[in-house]
Amino acid sequence: MSLRQFEYALAVAEEGSVTAAAELLRVAQPSVSQQIRGLERELGVELFARTPTGLVPTVVGRAFLREAEVAVNAARRARATARAGADELVGELVVAVQLGLGTRQLPGALGALRRRFPRLEVTVFEEPNSAELERLCRRGVLDLALMAACERSPADAHHLGDEEFVVVLDAGHPRLAADRVELRELKGEPWVRFDRDSVLDAVLLDVLRDNDPTPTTAARVSQTATAVRWAAHGLGVTLVPASAVPHGHEHLVRPVFPVVSQPVIAVLRPGAGPAETALLEFLRQEIWPEPAFFSPAS
Repeated sequence: MSLRQFEYALAVAEEGSVTAAAELLRVAQPSVSQQIRGLERELGVELFARTPTGLVPTVVGRAFLREAEVAVNAARRARATARAGADELVGELVVAVQLGLGTRQLPGALGALRRRFPRLEVTVFEEPNSAELERLCRRGVLDLALMAACERSPADAHHLGDEEFVVVLDAGHPRLAADRVELRELKGEPWVRFDRDSVLDAVLLDVLRDNDPTPTTAARVSQTATAVRWAAHGLGVTLVPASAVPHGHEHLVRPVFPVVSQPVIAVLRPGAGPAETALLEFLRQEIWPEPAFFSPAS
């Protein structure tokens, strides 16, 4: 078995066909077919089921692909580390962020990282589900993750600061006259909420438990910026991390009482390399709020 075969199998699983995988990998289609057949012969199992709609991983194929992905990622990191010089680092860094956290701080840290290592490629994505984020960390898919809680050892988890949540109101809302909005004053308001498996929706339900246990749902969205804009247009109120409020909407934001906040924790993969370590240091240099006095959501 070879890493090339692993990469081909992962591409076929992602694209659902040998033809599409070959285009993705920029190789000839017969080469992909040959490598997949050779891999199945060597393993003595069928990795893909041939269906009318394309190639679908079998049960054993899915198990194999999980380990193949870990192996390919490990090889990628090994190559990047081996090619890293005193002033140069190449390769790919995969970063995942719990939806809404570090929105103001991460761009500055990534900018500093790029200035230091201009040839380093960074892939960043937001993940609304904290359980999925934890699973990706355990699988070794991520180089660094920003999240509110984790089960990792203290050596891998670094507390950067705390993210305070704020309520977003429309321009005509009477509560904008106050410096801070009490949660009990929002009872009966319609809410712009997040996907049901999102950690942000879990935060909202947690803080409303004693103030409005059956909130009215005006809409559900997947992105914090969308929630803010819809709240600004009067669809309903919403609760988001302060750093996730888009520019131009700050005048519609108020802190809440009791205070709602979550810690921001940077989780590094075990055996982190120079790129992850550098990004962590740049994140530390960003301005992070101090822990809130009272935090029912954290």
